[in-house]
Parts: sequence; structure tokens; C-alpha cells
Amino acid sequence: MPAVMLAGTLAVALLRGEAVRWMARSLLAALGVKLVWRGPAPRPGSLLVANHISWMDILALVAVTPVSLVAKHDVREWPGIGGTAGRSGTIFIDRTRPRELPATVREVAGALRSGRSVAAFPEGTTFCGGEHGRFRPALFQAAIDAGAPVVPTSIVYDTTEASFIGDDTLVASLLRVARVRRTTITVITAPALRPMPGADRRALARAAERSMAGHGYRLAA
Repeated sequence: MPAVMLAGTLAVALLRGEAVRWMARSLLAALGVKLVWRGPAPRPGSLLVANHISWMDILALVAVTPVSLVAKHDVREWPGIGGTAGRSGTIFIDRTRPRELPATVREVAGALRSGRSVAAFPEGTTFCGGEHGRFRPALFQAAIDAGAPVVPTSIVYDTTEASFIGDDTLVASLLRVARVRRTTITVITAPALRPMPGADRRALARAAERSMAGHGYRLAA
């Protein structure tokens, strides 16, 4: 398994555009993961907001649609995953430094204005199974500022073995996923929300949560 991820790192370093998505799909296939996508294709320049369960969420989103990710800064150092994320134009966020958040919001808004779609995990951490946390509203401001559509995106796994929570490590997670004979990831994109100028980012975040409720999304107590 480490050899698969290392090969992905070396290949991704030479790839761009559609080739990056091909590599993401190939890495998932090597892990025995089947990927299913349902729902409308987001238009370029959309902000995709997704629930967060596993490091594989990154590969799944990159594999199904041209998108740049907002990911925690330490993902940059992960073998294979970091290379895929970086080459796809990931915007890294350091949640331990709140003062840097406005700059990240401006960076996301700039990407949206340029026609790049961006995907973010507004929960700020991973959750196991069907439970999820509240969407933090900060990055929704980027869509408001850019006049960009917001696409609520549900990521659903058919096994809890894929969950990456607590003190889990990438190696331990890789080995656990490898032990599962077959894992299916379903990515479901909902119809886009189109915020008006001056919209309230908190209300927009709550609207995104509600639109995902029909896909098994429920808030943690």
C-alpha cells in the first residue's frame, strides 16, 4: 500500500488538469474504492461545501469534477494525498491561526471570480457515520463576495471503516481501508444555492445543511 501512494506522489508531480483527476480515480481504485457520483454537475466558479468523513473525501471530490480544495495545512505533507491536492490547486487553511482566515476567504473568493470551482469542508473536522457538525460560516462569505453559486455536496460511505477521526493516523487508516474488500463512496451534489449580494453567511450555511438532510445528513448532538 505505501508503494501505491508513493507511485501516486511521483506521477501527480508530473500531471495537471484532467490527468490529476485520472490519478485521483486511479488511487481510489487501487485502494478498492468504487466511486459513484449523483446530481447536477456544478458550473465553473462554484463553491462546493461538503461534509467531512475521511482523507479519501479529497480524492473523491477531485475525481468527480474539476475543483480546487480548501484543506488543512498539514495535508500538504501527506504522501500521495498531498501531491494530488497540491497539484489540483488546493488552498491550504491553518485553523490554528484565526487571523489568517480573512486572507483565506479572499483567496477563495478570488479563485471563484476567476472561474475556478472550490470545494471546502465547513465542519472543520471529520465525523464518523451519518453524524455531522454545524457548517462554520466563514468560507460562505467568499461565495457571497464573489457572487458564486454554493453547491451542497454530500459524501456517503458504505462502511464506517473509512472514517478518519480522533488520533487516527494516515497509515492506520490506509491499512484499515485496505482490509475492507470493497468500499463505495457516493458523492451527491444538490441544486446550487445562489446567494444575493449582502446575504448573511450564517443563513447561507444553514440553508446548505438543510439541502443535505435528504442524503442522510444529520447534525451531531
